[in-house]
Amino acid sequence: MVENRPWLTLLRHLILLLGIFIIGLPIWVALVAATHPASDFVSGILPLWFGDQGWDNLKTALFNEVGLGVSVSASRMLWNSFVMAMVIAVGKIIISMMSAYAIVYFRFPLRRTCFWLIFITLMLPVEVRILPTYEVVSNLGMLNSYAGLTIPLIASATATFLFRQFFMSVPDSLLEAARMDGAGPIRFFKDILLPLSTNNIAALFVILFIYGWNQYLWPLLVTTDDQYYTIVMAIKRLMASDNGVVPWNLIMTTTILAMLPPVLVVLIMQKLFVKGLIEQEK
Repeated sequence: MVENRPWLTLLRHLILLLGIFIIGLPIWVALVAATHPASDFVSGILPLWFGDQGWDNLKTALFNEVGLGVSVSASRMLWNSFVMAMVIAVGKIIISMMSAYAIVYFRFPLRRTCFWLIFITLMLPVEVRILPTYEVVSNLGMLNSYAGLTIPLIASATATFLFRQFFMSVPDSLLEAARMDGAGPIRFFKDILLPLSTNNIAALFVILFIYGWNQYLWPLLVTTDDQYYTIVMAIKRLMASDNGVVPWNLIMTTTILAMLPPVLVVLIMQKLFVKGLIEQEK
């Protein structure tokens, strides 16, 4: 039962406004700082309103290598992050769907053991795996490459588990109907399972894209060439000062640029993302 009392409504709105203020304040500070010249921050006092250097800061961050602390522009780092996030998201979904499909619909020895071996990798902390993985990548000569950035992160036990659970909820009658219609395993997967999994794929894509985009530790380990820097790992390097002046305006501009792609992905795929999390369409 929901009580309709004015003071309770006022309290709810105050709590919501407080939450919006707490979440929005850092973004506001970044937006304001991205529109001022670097000299405005020398005094240590942060401006509270927009300046007139926003466009110039944006052009410098996107296309100019000078003053960023790294010898590469933000546009190049955005491209590296986009490639890494897309390959990781798409690769994880394809591999997870294939492995879940094999586990659920094919009968082979040790099928259940194979699933639990995949599942058990969820219990291994990243810190345990990262040094052996780095050694393998180094021995294969994949440092400073897109392959080194993406392939070690391209498998996902979580996605495999989620697809397995979804496939197990698909009625057996669909499989029997497909067999009677003469459909083989590939056609059954392509024409029946794949369309049914659209919402799940979209929800996982959003989560995995943000996961790949926000990677910090792994790119930091496997890249020493500026041409392969991702924008998230490079933000820390941008704090390198030039004659004692930290370019906060360029740092904040790059930070805003780093935020935009994940926000756009969430906004564009919002409906499918929500459906994939709460609905089971079969």
